Amino acid sequence: MSFVLDPLPYAYDALAPYMSAETLEFHHDKHHAAYVTNANNLIKGTEWEGKPIEEVIKTSHGKHPGVFNNVAQIYNHAEFWKYLKPAGGGKVPGKVEKALVEAFGSVEKALDDLAQAGVTQFGSGWAWLEVKDGKVAISKTPNAENPLIHGASPILTVDVWEHAYYIDYRNRRPDFIKTVLGNLVNWEYVEAQYEKAVG
Repeated sequence: MSFVLDPLPYAYDALAPYMSAETLEFHHDKHHAAYVTNANNLIKGTEWEGKPIEEVIKTSHGKHPGVFNNVAQIYNHAEFWKYLKPAGGGKVPGKVEKALVEAFGSVEKALDDLAQAGVTQFGSGWAWLEVKDGKVAISKTPNAENPLIHGASPILTVDVWEHAYYIDYRNRRPDFIKTVLGNLVNWEYVEAQYEKAVG
């Protein structure tokens, strides 16, 4: 079993005007696709061949940087696409809203803190909403790292690698993050991931 590049869950132009078709074509068809190709070449004949993606991420971290970086980036991107949807944003579902209010005081504060995590991630990386020890938390990770290697379950992410936003936003990372969180989040998928994480 090798890794595959799943198609986007929407048309390339479906997230416009917030994210252009050109961005999605480059991001998905070039960057994401390259991670899939590299990962499949790297795991061939290794202990990770045929293993589930989460297991490969957890067991290759700190052991084989090439395998880890490419496989984790497949996972991170596959999830990122699912956390977005056309005409997203809007009201946060009840269970997630309750968890965010409990953890941060309000949904607005949670989203502000998540945006700040993305803005302050130095260099390439990701900002995450995650569940750790049954509670919602925020983290930021460099490069390909994700919450799985830190004992947490991701429930929302924003990609802050430059290739995620440079075509549309140039160097305005804060504007990109604010736009994604305000207009593109697929809260139904976030809720499903939250329910899975808390059992």
